[in-house]
Amino acid sequence: MQEWSGAIGPLADPAILRGGLFWALALYVPLSGPLQRLEESLTQGPLNGQSQQIALVVSSLLLALAVGLVVQLLLSWTLGPGWGSSLALITVGWSLFLLLARREQG
Repeated sequence: MQEWSGAIGPLADPAILRGGLFWALALYVPLSGPLQRLEESLTQGPLNGQSQQIALVVSSLLLALAVGLVVQLLLSWTLGPGWGSSLALITVGWSLFLLLARREQG
């Protein structure tokens, strides 16, 4: 088993970070659905249009990165870091395939 040095722990492993970014990319679109409520609440808030867009983009990216890292950590713990990253790449490819298939149908 690999020993992690420093205070960062498993996040210091490049495979964990790489897999987390891949999972964030794969989960970005599905996670953007719940952010519609945030977008609706931002339109009623005191922010102007540009600030609303910045807040929405930053919150969606942070949500995707956080969920991506959690998924990668769980998969790395159960399957190993290499398998977690590989599954993330497969998920990204499958998402792109489904996106292209939907465009051709509609």
